[in-house]
Amino acid sequence: MAGATLRDVARRAGVSIRTVSNVVNESVPVSDELRTRVEAALKELEYRPNLVARNLRRGRTGMLAFVVPELDVPYFAELAREVITAAREHGYVVMLDQTDGDAERERELLGRESRATMFDGLLLSPLSISEDELRDRTNRVPVVLLGEHIFNGDFHHVAIDNVAAAREATEHLVSLGRRRIAAIGDQPYSTGETAQLRTIGYRQALERAGLSVDESLIVSTPHFHRRLGAEAMRHLLALPEPPDAVFCYNDLLAIGAMHALADAGVRVPEDVAVIGVDGIQEGEYSSPTLTTIAPDKTQIARTAVSTLVASIEGTAPPPADAKAPYQLLVRGSTRGAHEAR
Repeated sequence: MAGATLRDVARRAGVSIRTVSNVVNESVPVSDELRTRVEAALKELEYRPNLVARNLRRGRTGMLAFVVPELDVPYFAELAREVITAAREHGYVVMLDQTDGDAERERELLGRESRATMFDGLLLSPLSISEDELRDRTNRVPVVLLGEHIFNGDFHHVAIDNVAAAREATEHLVSLGRRRIAAIGDQPYSTGETAQLRTIGYRQALERAGLSVDESLIVSTPHFHRRLGAEAMRHLLALPEPPDAVFCYNDLLAIGAMHALADAGVRVPEDVAVIGVDGIQEGEYSSPTLTTIAPDKTQIARTAVSTLVASIEGTAPPPADAKAPYQLLVRGSTRGAHEAR
């Protein structure tokens, strides 16, 4: 029955409108017998609650905000899709915004009470704001942090283990018999924690394999963009002893690096094996296809959204650093590389 009302449901179930409201809103306990009758009537009449009205009664907007540094970066775009899907399952709509990694924009987002009235909770991937600033914010809307910035346990935070992921990526290259393994994407400054953790994992893998770390093979980039990956690769190719493999700190850097290698007539993976991080769809269609460390974006989104909803409802556990799973996807940019040498 299209457009069924609480009155229609009450009439069908033979109960009062208040009883139906108590079942729909879970506001007052009712007997199992009454709940069964009401739920049967709700299903039969295909009743759809007015979420706007319900949220207004609860003093909520029914909106979550998802704020990232760059929406045009494929990883964030793909993660946003998963966040929207997960939020919908909880009855929420998602508002998207980007900060461009700018500290002032992050502070404005967290410091204005007027912004807090627009959404019930915030999923934030910060780059620049400090832990003290986040802790002392005047906007008290519940927050769950994603990726990038590293904090010390005062906030819910969902991310992969970047050290372990980088170590596994580099160990994969070592297993191919490669010995001059470069790294593209280090960021040795205050907002580059994720890159720094990946550098630690890269170093650990080389040391465990008994390989010395050649500092000239570690190339920093201010951002994880295709163009910078290509520029870094050209720099590495100009060295007296170029690398025979490259660990790139995200897939866009890796795709840029492969573009530079193709321009230089260097074969991938025969001459240089390449691996990235992020598991973006673009890597499935690059030439060759890109080997990558792929975070479980669905799990990241589900964990973050469910934690945020629990925080909104006051049922969340104490803040914790949740580690999301990832997997190594071996594709053309490294597959068969050991056989070609």
